[in-house]
Amino acid sequence: MNIEQEILKFTKKAAQELYSAEIPDNQINLQPTRSEFEGEITLVVFPFLRFSKKSGEETAQEIGKYLQEHIEDVVSFNVIKGFLNLSIAHKYWLNLFNEALLNPNFGFANANGKKVMVEYSSPNTNKPLHLGHVRNNLLGYSVAEILKAAGYDVIKVNLVNDRGIHICKSMLAWQKWGNGETPETSGLKGDHLVGKYYVVFDKEYKKQIDELKLSGKTEEEAKKLAPLILEAQEMLQKWEAGDPEVIQLWKMMNDWVYAGFGITYKNLGVDFDKYYYESNTYLLGKDTIESGLAKHVFFKKEDGSVWIDLTADGLDQKLVLRGDGTSVYITQDLGTAEMKYADFGMEESIYVVGNEQDYHFKVLFLILEKLGMSWAKGLHHLSYGMVDLPSGKMKSREGTVVDADDLIDEMIETAKEKTESLGKTNDFNEDDKVVLYRQIGLGALKYFLLKVEPKKRLLFDPAESIDFQGNTGPFIQYTHARIKSLLSKANYNQQVSNIDVDLDPTSLELILSISKFPNEIKSAAKSYSPALIANYLYDLAKLFNKFYHEVPPIVKEENEVLKQHRLNISALTASVLKKGMQLLGIEVPERM
Repeated sequence: MNIEQEILKFTKKAAQELYSAEIPDNQINLQPTRSEFEGEITLVVFPFLRFSKKSGEETAQEIGKYLQEHIEDVVSFNVIKGFLNLSIAHKYWLNLFNEALLNPNFGFANANGKKVMVEYSSPNTNKPLHLGHVRNNLLGYSVAEILKAAGYDVIKVNLVNDRGIHICKSMLAWQKWGNGETPETSGLKGDHLVGKYYVVFDKEYKKQIDELKLSGKTEEEAKKLAPLILEAQEMLQKWEAGDPEVIQLWKMMNDWVYAGFGITYKNLGVDFDKYYYESNTYLLGKDTIESGLAKHVFFKKEDGSVWIDLTADGLDQKLVLRGDGTSVYITQDLGTAEMKYADFGMEESIYVVGNEQDYHFKVLFLILEKLGMSWAKGLHHLSYGMVDLPSGKMKSREGTVVDADDLIDEMIETAKEKTESLGKTNDFNEDDKVVLYRQIGLGALKYFLLKVEPKKRLLFDPAESIDFQGNTGPFIQYTHARIKSLLSKANYNQQVSNIDVDLDPTSLELILSISKFPNEIKSAAKSYSPALIANYLYDLAKLFNKFYHEVPPIVKEENEVLKQHRLNISALTASVLKKGMQLLGIEVPERM
């Protein structure tokens, strides 16, 4: 039993014996003691006042005495108003530290037998991945890794939007103006080549709209009557009818895109256990609609369209099947959700999708609940905000959105410029420099995007993210490299546990921070928030730097026991920084 559990147990007993009261666990609030007060764990006493009928200070004094008498490791306490600050024996923290030091899986939970799916990325095959996709991919991957560390069996899934009118636009433009161009002949990544023809379609389509407007058509009429859009619609109909020529073209161009996506995913360091494709799922859901009609969950209108009335739930009426029997997005989403559950039987399923789809997922999950799907309560929408760039910082290939590949290249180049200007790589060979600049550039990008709570919109400045000071990836990477350099100089090659020393305040502070790592993973898994891990790692790195500067030089320490202990602290800090950064998908260099 750890100290928090022991305090919880005896606080409940104190309430019973002192005040004849039963206090539920959720009313016992334990917090880390604020740095300006003595102690390590603080009990908030205010919920007890209605039972004690005494002041906050008097109640805290009584509970404090009880805990000190009944828990060996509570050595003293102090009271600040309604806050009871408990001082825990240094021996307890030393024992906890030694256990962590010897446990290679420290921080990571044992398997809990629960299965969870994380669906992320969800690209369209008519254009390359962009900055918004980067945040999506990094969030999805990191949440999946955090859930694994918390003991879950995780399935990472990518649902690819590989069909529809937007795909046909690229196909038609390539057919008309491509002259047989391929990724090999053009030197372009396949997704960039297909994206190029999506832009070509858009330009030619706008020309036709302008021409029709000059002939007297309205904007809306021109958009509908432009020959290009009519041809794209005809191509989509042929695709749905299984026309061999259209299908062959579609397969060829999609393969180009998948090869291009594969390179970007590899560069971002993300992966997937299973791909689903809308071309295989777009007809799903119609049976679900029929079943829902029979259960009177849905109703039909006179034109044959099928709807659900969610006004009693604070939403509106929602179309789930058109009058001509064709699907809308939510139709196939209902069917796909059922298929994924049939495939994996997971307890939870997390959809990583931008906040512009908040309403869609409220409706989707509510419909599945009303259809009686037992697993619907385990569905979650991990909603995230847009990413903005300072104006003029980066230009995209298409002039509209920032291309993911361009962003990665820019981050690596910025890392190179900043690192070389500081003279940090003068003793590196060229191959090692290439690896290091990539680690720093991508580490800066990932950390900057993940340190902010997902729901928040954020402003991403590439130059600001690559800073060796402040709350950045490179600062944490540099701290890790500094520790590795220290351990190397000290010829540290093994942990010697069960060292009994007096803990100075800075060492204790660092050990307390390290001890929080398992709970930080639990909290991040519960809230699907990599930001909790990112900011915890920043605080830990700051504390190590404080420790490094405040204790006498470790390598020169003459007391071998104390030297070994401080090297142990340094080694465990490096281990936690490395593990934590891996949960964010970030590599930490051994030297910088």
